[in-house]
Amino acid sequence: MTSDPVPAPRGVLDPDDAEVDRRFAAGDEQALALAYERWAGQVHGMAVRAFGPGPDAEDVTQQTFISAWTGRARYRPDQGPLPAWLTGVCRHKIADTWAKRDRQRREAEAAVSEAEAAPSRGSSPGVDTAVADRMLVLDELERLGQPQRGIIELAFFADLTHAQIAERTGIPLGTVKSHIRRTLERLRTRLEVDGAALPA
Repeated sequence: MTSDPVPAPRGVLDPDDAEVDRRFAAGDEQALALAYERWAGQVHGMAVRAFGPGPDAEDVTQQTFISAWTGRARYRPDQGPLPAWLTGVCRHKIADTWAKRDRQRREAEAAVSEAEAAPSRGSSPGVDTAVADRMLVLDELERLGQPQRGIIELAFFADLTHAQIAERTGIPLGTVKSHIRRTLERLRTRLEVDGAALPA
């Protein structure tokens, strides 16, 4: 005897927001995809209001969802809906990006000041080259897209190991290593083209 197929219960294929919240907190990867589909526009809108359309807004959107997912143990659905929590994470990422911009601006200004002051204080050969290298590296990092830029910053500014970066971002370890290798090769080529090759 054959039986008729049992219809899928309502909500299985199209869960309501509360169910997405619960499943996200429980670590269901499909809930992450659903959350991105439903609320990435809202998060991206916040980032665009902060930085205008472009790479920074896109980076903040991506970082918000990565951070929310890796930190999902702190999310409590009974204390508020997921979109509100994502909004809070996004605010932190916007503040972090502004702080990073300010830090890079101050580093670049310091490098320029150092380069301008070097001749008057009889600096030893190589100081100007080091300053130029530093400025080129900062400039090249600005050109990188995500996730490459985030990986490089975690490796060199946060001093994380490849394995720690993979764990924090959810990116496979092999991919992390490949991104770092390719980015360093790109930086080496850029510095060589500008006549200031990185030491081997």
